[in-house]
Amino acid sequence: MDDFIQLPYSIYKGCRQYVPELESDIRNLLDEKKNPAFSFSHIQPFVAYRNEVPLGRIVGIINRKANERWQTRNVRFSLIEFIDDADVSTALIDAVVRWGQALGMDTIEGPMGITDFDKEGMLIEDYHLMGTMNTIYNYDYYPRHMEAMGFQKEVDWLQIRVAIPSEVPLRYARTAQYVREQMGLKVIKVTNKDITVGGYGRKVFDLLNIAYRPLFGFSELSQGQVDDFINKYLRLIDKQLLPIVVNDCGDVVGVAITMGCLSRAMQKARGRLWPFGWWHLLKAMKWHREDSAEMLLVAVHPDYQGMGVNALFFDDLIPIYNKYGFRWAETGPQLESNVRELSQWKALKPEFVKRRRCYKKMINDNK
Repeated sequence: MDDFIQLPYSIYKGCRQYVPELESDIRNLLDEKKNPAFSFSHIQPFVAYRNEVPLGRIVGIINRKANERWQTRNVRFSLIEFIDDADVSTALIDAVVRWGQALGMDTIEGPMGITDFDKEGMLIEDYHLMGTMNTIYNYDYYPRHMEAMGFQKEVDWLQIRVAIPSEVPLRYARTAQYVREQMGLKVIKVTNKDITVGGYGRKVFDLLNIAYRPLFGFSELSQGQVDDFINKYLRLIDKQLLPIVVNDCGDVVGVAITMGCLSRAMQKARGRLWPFGWWHLLKAMKWHREDSAEMLLVAVHPDYQGMGVNALFFDDLIPIYNKYGFRWAETGPQLESNVRELSQWKALKPEFVKRRRCYKKMINDNK
């Protein structure tokens, strides 16, 4: 496991765009005692060696819940890293293929995580741009290896980068006012006390399970996973950057989970909270913020989609982003086929960046 976790540091040595993950997160992800997803998933990490030197890594994942939901027999691969050597990348994929075939799978796809909230999609453009803590960064030779092994595109995601305007665009301001006055919707801000497992935290993730259900590869988060996300991550986010939209009955109908960018702080921490990594992260979150924000997740209940709820997010967040000194913001990966989601950014003159891809390949009879 130490080799698995340390490998990216040698591969990306000197790479200014790579943002390391927290080592504790990787260990917990692959620990059956700490990851609730093991209750419905098979998860198997592999490391490729040559002369006892680790040169590549990969994780095989079989999400039984997702396969049942989408009527598939897919084995996913995740956390793939390798040197620019076809023998290494082929050995990694072959290991997951053999493992998946032994468990009855007929297709391999990835990079995908256990759930839709994990990192997914291999970067295929814009390698010069800084990575983020919630997305995959890889070198340009990675997709070349995938294509050489016979993988084909399954879906692509895009990220959107926008400059933060000095004031809320009139289109959003007017729509937000209408939604508040005519539909009885409003933005609320919660505290850590409110976001507890029994409070708004579960309501937020209940909404995410409903809103994201139709999206590619999605499988509903279990209650154990929801509680784990709340305790580990949701409490750490600045609640001013977490607008929650409720109706006049108090039901959660929309949420935008955003945060200040932590890329440089994560680079300084080198994947470890101790002894000094926590200090770099705390400074970036509280005092010396970077000049950008990450819009991690945006979700609206299906009954309220297309009704202007997103305008409430913009109307709330733009003044706060200006107050915090954020000059631009970047979304998480969004499916290129999700036209409604992509079109909502039009008034902010969006730049589409960091195209990333999920590959697939049939593996029955080694095809």
